[in-house]
Amino acid sequence: MKTIFRLGRAGFLVLAAGLFLAACGQEEASQQAQQGSSQDRPPHPVKVVDLTRQDIDLDKSYPSLLRSDDEVTLVARVTGSLEQQHFEPGEMVEKGQLLYSIEPDVYQAVVSQRDADLQSARAELERAQRDASRFERLLSQNSVSRQQYDQARSELGVARAAVAQAEAALARSRIDLDYAEVTAPVSGMISLGRINVGNLVSNGTELATITPLDPLEVRFQLPQRDAFELRRQMSAGDGAEAIIALLRVPAVGSGDAETLEGRLDFLGSRVEEGTSTVQASATFANADGRVLPGQFVRVSLEGLKRYDVLAVPEIAIGQGLMGPQVFVLDENNVARARPVDLAEVAGPWQILRGGVESGERVVVGDLAGIEPGITIEPLPFEGSAEADEDDAS
Repeated sequence: MKTIFRLGRAGFLVLAAGLFLAACGQEEASQQAQQGSSQDRPPHPVKVVDLTRQDIDLDKSYPSLLRSDDEVTLVARVTGSLEQQHFEPGEMVEKGQLLYSIEPDVYQAVVSQRDADLQSARAELERAQRDASRFERLLSQNSVSRQQYDQARSELGVARAAVAQAEAALARSRIDLDYAEVTAPVSGMISLGRINVGNLVSNGTELATITPLDPLEVRFQLPQRDAFELRRQMSAGDGAEAIIALLRVPAVGSGDAETLEGRLDFLGSRVEEGTSTVQASATFANADGRVLPGQFVRVSLEGLKRYDVLAVPEIAIGQGLMGPQVFVLDENNVARARPVDLAEVAGPWQILRGGVESGERVVVGDLAGIEPGITIEPLPFEGSAEADEDDAS
């Protein structure tokens, strides 16, 4: 015969209370065991830095397309047959070098004709001057009428105008003769000819293009914040000469990457509405012509800084439930997780916009094995963020 126990309401409450107290006791024992284990664990040695505001050099690059600022397209300025080409396509030509001949003999003949016209006009002017002088003397003697004298003076004026016209025609013919010999207005590499020898050209016909390779100009777009900081830095006394521009050209095929050093020439004064950027330009020496216009490159500015900022090595940034975080030490060297607001990266440094204050101690070593509540043995930080990244890798 089975005995059935029935608990009343009071008995049930007593039983539930007993089970709850037993569970609490087990949880408390577990927490005490964990605390005891944490307290028994030796402090974790790691590098720590005292945060101070500092000036950080930025390491930024901007995409750009190389161009030659003085590139020139040669055009014919006279009409005639293209008689000669005095260069080989792709070679370097010097300023003033003869490149094309467009019937120079024909234009030389025109110059000779205009010179002869000028000599004839000057001879006529001398005759008119003699007649005017003679009629002036005769008029004083009442030997000629006033009308005859006025006629002589009028002929003198016409002769002078004829000389002026002849001089202008001669000057124009000499200009055309100069244009018949096409010379290089700049030094650089010349392209293929666009018109073959023997073809008829006229005023405006494109002949070839000369591309100067030294120096090269690079135009690029700066984000407006970088442009504002750069302008402030330049106006503070550093000047544009403190900003070094580096041009990094990617390697082509089996060749090596190119790096050219230049100077910042121009910083725009307005922000482009569509891109929120400011135009800038830099010039680079390219004496051996190894870098050519039309290449896509990246240009970086050395000397561009962020002033009076808080920054830590990138390795000090971890990821928590609230986003990016760092570990800050309290007065007992216990690590506390602190969410931070990230700004921009400056080489191996991460600039912090908020979340920490100057004077706080931040863990900047390897975060492996570090968790909130762990006791830290602070090691001195030597200030080399690059070395910390190398050690971590």
